[in-house]
Amino acid sequence: MLRFALLMALSAAAVTAGDTLEAFGFRWRVPALKDWKLEDAGGVPTLSLVVPTPAQPSPKPRRPIQFALADTPAFDRVTIEAEIKQEPARQRNRHTSIIFVYAYRDPGHFNYVHFSVDAAKQQPVHNGFFHVYGGDRVRMSSEEGPPTLIGEDWHKVRFVYDGVTGKAEAWVDGKTSPSMRAVDLSLGAGKVGIGSFFDLGSFRNVSIKGEALK
Repeated sequence: MLRFALLMALSAAAVTAGDTLEAFGFRWRVPALKDWKLEDAGGVPTLSLVVPTPAQPSPKPRRPIQFALADTPAFDRVTIEAEIKQEPARQRNRHTSIIFVYAYRDPGHFNYVHFSVDAAKQQPVHNGFFHVYGGDRVRMSSEEGPPTLIGEDWHKVRFVYDGVTGKAEAWVDGKTSPSMRAVDLSLGAGKVGIGSFFDLGSFRNVSIKGEALK
C-alpha cells in the first residue's frame, strides 16, 4: 500500500510537470493525463484509460494516438506481460479493444498489436498486428484467427518482440493464432506502450523486460 501511495503521489506531481504518470515501476508519457486513472482495485494497482479518442472526427492519418508510452530505452528485444480488461463503450453500444505499441520511434513511426472482440475476417482493421510509417496504419498479420477479447473478464497477455529479426507474437490466455504473429524489419528498436485505438480499457500487473543492444 505504501508503494501504491507513492505512485499516486508521483502521478499527482506529474500534473504540474507535464503529461506523465507513474505506474508499474515505470514513468509513462500520455497525450492527456486527465484521460487516465490510477487506482487501487482490490489491492492491485490498476491503470485505466477512462476517456476514449473521439470517433469523430477521426485522427488523420488514421492511426492510434491514445496510449501511454513507457519511458525506457529503445528496446531491440522486449517482452510485455500484463492483465488487460476491456470496458463497455456504452455511448457507442459496443465493446472495446486494447493495443500494445512497440518499436515506437515517433508519433508517425511505430507498430502495434490490436486485441479485439472482433475476428480479423469480420473487421480487417481489428485483432492483429499493424504498421504505422508516416501515414495510415496498415495490417501486417494474417486475418486467420479468432477474437482475442471474449467477455469482460481480465485476460492474461504475453507479447514478445525481436527487433533484430522483426518477429512479434502475442498470446491471450495462453493462446495465439496467425493473426497474432507478424514480421517487420523497417523499424527495429523502439519503445513500448499500452492503450487503445478509440476505446476504454484497464491494465494491471504490467511487466516490461527489454534488452537494448549496443
